[in-house]
Amino acid sequence: MNHSNHFLNDTSNCIFVGIIINEYMKSIYEKYAQLLTNYCLQVGKGDKVFVKSSYLAEPLLQELLKEIYLAGGHPFLDIEIQEQGKIYLDNAAEHQLKFVNPFMEQVMETFDCYLNIRAPFNLKEGQNVDPEKRKISSAANRPMMKTYMARTGTYELRRSLCQFPTQASAQEAGMSLKEYEDFVFNACNLYHDDPIAEWKKLSKRQQSIVNHLNRCTKVHYKGKDIDISFSTEGRIWINSDGKTNMPSGEVYTAPVEDSVNGVVRFSHPSIYMGTEVEDIRLEVKNGEVIKWDAKRGKEFLDQIFDIPGARRFGEAAVGTNFNIQQFTKNILFDEKIGGTIHMAIGQSYHQCGGKNNSSVHWDMIADMTNGGEIFADGQKVYENGQFTI
Repeated sequence: MNHSNHFLNDTSNCIFVGIIINEYMKSIYEKYAQLLTNYCLQVGKGDKVFVKSSYLAEPLLQELLKEIYLAGGHPFLDIEIQEQGKIYLDNAAEHQLKFVNPFMEQVMETFDCYLNIRAPFNLKEGQNVDPEKRKISSAANRPMMKTYMARTGTYELRRSLCQFPTQASAQEAGMSLKEYEDFVFNACNLYHDDPIAEWKKLSKRQQSIVNHLNRCTKVHYKGKDIDISFSTEGRIWINSDGKTNMPSGEVYTAPVEDSVNGVVRFSHPSIYMGTEVEDIRLEVKNGEVIKWDAKRGKEFLDQIFDIPGARRFGEAAVGTNFNIQQFTKNILFDEKIGGTIHMAIGQSYHQCGGKNNSSVHWDMIADMTNGGEIFADGQKVYENGQFTI
């Protein structure tokens, strides 16, 4: 037997398979970039497009740059290195924590598109930073956040948030990297020949739901350990169909700030700023969270509820993406799980008519598939995880 020829054949086969895999992944990222550029952000000639990510997302970023240029836009990249945020919070003095990046101010005030591609190195790197430093930095950036919310609220600034699969996110989700890639791509409809067409189908289905809800003014969530109601008078339910988050699949609104009353238990773990809090229970009176508890992480809740505006709700929503059925500890996906509701403490969405302002916007999720119900103006519109209208 000629061992050298056998080795060469094996090597050639491996190279051939590797080329096929690389071309396949390039095709997926090309479709991803086209979806983000042409559907989510709708980039046009002359648009200034800010893109924030880490260098781990380079395969997608390369395709994205190409698509933005083809669309006539001007891309600006902000690429993160490992532990950049932790280094800042661990080492910055007070005057540095209060410093507001003038380029980011310009982005918020004048750019046309804002894209955040999450591609984390380590999802736990911010757990042990000084909470007081975090509060100082958040307070300094509050005016800029207000500008961002105002301009995205009127769609003057078109924004989107998406995910590049990394080992850190896969590990957090309890998956291999290949399993996590499949999960992300499937959630975004990237395995379809025409992902944009699939998102347009979902948009049409959800529009009939928001049309009905927008004719109502009183909403009541009921389920296991959930009995909470709120007014939506003067507010707007929005069809989240993939344009501002990718993936999406939810309908959402901003409750009238002082109208929320009742109790709610968020059965899924909640993660905010890299900290996981488990089994959150809230009691709400006239719009304000007056009592809170958690099986794990109550001390972090205490810190968050000390931030201005965090004790009121900025969002109430229903997840409708049934391609997402696995909890991954990533709110971009978890809040869209078909058969769940979520409510966010803190900042309201201006496009819904919300008025609460805060540096916090923290989505908390509850399962509704086992006896959950939603009533709108007294009519049952949702049962066991599905809309019935």
